Amino acid sequence: MELFEAVSPLDFRYYGANPAFMEKLLPYVSEAAYVKYQAKVEAALVRTLANNDICSHEIADQVEKAIDQVTAEEVYEEQSRIRHNIRSLVNVIRRKISPEARPYVHLFATSADILDTATAMRFKDLTKKVILPDLINLEQQLIELACEHAETVQIGRTHGQHAEPITFGYAIALYVSRIGNRIELIDQMNQNLRGQFSGAVGAFNGLSMISESPEQIESDLLNQLGLKPSDTHTSTQCVEPEYISDLAYAITSAYTVLANFSDDMRHLFRTEIAEVSKKYDPKLVGSSTMPHKINPEAFENIKSLWKAFVPRMQTVFMDSILEHQRDLTNSASSRFLTELFVAFDYSIYRLSRVLKEIDVKADQMRKNLELSAGNTVAEPIYLLLAYYGFPEAYDHTRKLVAQVHETGQTLTELLWKDPDLRPFLENLTDKQRNVLHDPSAYIGTSVSRTHATCTEWGLRIEETLANQA
Repeated sequence: MELFEAVSPLDFRYYGANPAFMEKLLPYVSEAAYVKYQAKVEAALVRTLANNDICSHEIADQVEKAIDQVTAEEVYEEQSRIRHNIRSLVNVIRRKISPEARPYVHLFATSADILDTATAMRFKDLTKKVILPDLINLEQQLIELACEHAETVQIGRTHGQHAEPITFGYAIALYVSRIGNRIELIDQMNQNLRGQFSGAVGAFNGLSMISESPEQIESDLLNQLGLKPSDTHTSTQCVEPEYISDLAYAITSAYTVLANFSDDMRHLFRTEIAEVSKKYDPKLVGSSTMPHKINPEAFENIKSLWKAFVPRMQTVFMDSILEHQRDLTNSASSRFLTELFVAFDYSIYRLSRVLKEIDVKADQMRKNLELSAGNTVAEPIYLLLAYYGFPEAYDHTRKLVAQVHETGQTLTELLWKDPDLRPFLENLTDKQRNVLHDPSAYIGTSVSRTHATCTEWGLRIEETLANQA
């Protein structure tokens, strides 16, 4: 099929439009990859049977060699004939091995043993080998940006209004922390994915006929595949859904942090704020009719994709409900979960790329701060007056604010002219006086907390990388 004949925008516009990005994900997210992972489970199953003297290792060797030759095209051609996906895979494998080996393919297994275990395997590999490295790279970019601007003073905003000064690095450090926490959660949930080899109702009915310890056979199989069984070896025909749900939630919550960051940056792009922009590239077009436009399209794209994919979490929760030991009400819907992982990683890619192009306007941040510098000292005035014992400090400061609106003078000017305040102001230290004269000094621990946050997460990310090795 030609690229532009695809239905999903992921395929023809986002994921599929970038060959290098697509090539990185294809071994995990394509349907061909899913078939390959299912085949790997079938081969590991036969090897487990050989390890338990149920068949020979030569037979297991045959199956392992055969699965390297299995293609999705063959399996789907067989499925069009018999209309069963896993039995189609089994039939394709059996055609590539000797008659003596054929009885052991899929022996004691049910479809969900293969499907759920293969799903856990490929999501685990996708997350470990692609998503976590990409997210860690983004985290390191944010750490670098935060440290670079740890002392770049910016007005902090609450409810869209000027509040108190912070630094731009401190604003970025918040996302260093939030994304860092999501990295650790994703890693934890990824390592907790489970598989199974317990049969049609999950009670080892078949294996129990030939083994006194079927749970050990299951553990042996899953150990080959880098997975664990359920904690108590109990399940229905399907692996308990919460393991996949937990990973999907961790991805979705991380996606929400990316969307929040993108929103913050998008607003700083606004003409009347203009604290952040993109390095000018004469090749790029911002508008079909306004040649001067430079738009925050990458940040907007991430927010837009997030809106499309965050509702997928509701489907994940609905897929957790099956009747009795199994039904097929999650068979079609669960196939779309892969798209959440693809869209998330694509958004990481877009955000990482735009951060390389970001232009932080420190001078504009200073200008915006000065727009309300005379008013942002209201809090330190009130706090210092109260600290030094002035009665009704908050209400008196509000009266000063009212005079600002009436007279056009600044709070600082009115403060030093107020005879009622003079005895209290005489108690101020040099540092406190400086804050009232220069609001840009009223940044609290923004600088130290920025560096501390970046240092902590730099170390924690190194630990995560070491655990991935």
